Amino acid sequence: MRRRIWLWVLLPLGLALVLVVAAEAQGEAPTDDQVNAIAKKLYCPVCPNTPLDVCATKACQDWRAQIRDQLAAGWSEPQIIDYFVAQYGERVLAEPERSGFTSLVWILPMIAAGVGLVGFVEVVRQWKRRRAAAGPPSMFAASPAAAVDPETLARIEGELEKMA
Repeated sequence: MRRRIWLWVLLPLGLALVLVVAAEAQGEAPTDDQVNAIAKKLYCPVCPNTPLDVCATKACQDWRAQIRDQLAAGWSEPQIIDYFVAQYGERVLAEPERSGFTSLVWILPMIAAGVGLVGFVEVVRQWKRRRAAAGPPSMFAASPAAAVDPETLARIEGELEKMA
């Protein structure tokens, strides 16, 4: 009889201890900020060019809930992202990986900007050289009238005299 009493006392205590340990192992529930930090790095595979954190479709709500569940289960951010890439392909990544062929996405804009800058500097240098070769503008430079042939100038003067 005495043994049964101890069993009835220890059994609920043991069960309570197991529940407390299980609840503690789960930790705190992931916050919306934690879920959205990962969702920002993913695009909705259904909606074109829409980040997962702002997409309002039912599918995206389900995927955010899945991210929340995975975080609660102890998954890390890279594990979650790898899971979505495995499920839907690399098109779900907001930022392509920086390796292999996709590294050109990161390198080519920098190369284009560098080539453009070098080209701009060269054009400015050529303009300066041409200006220096032409020399400074002179007050005694030929007047525009000197460029007109004397016959035409005489005809213009004659027409002006007739009008006066």
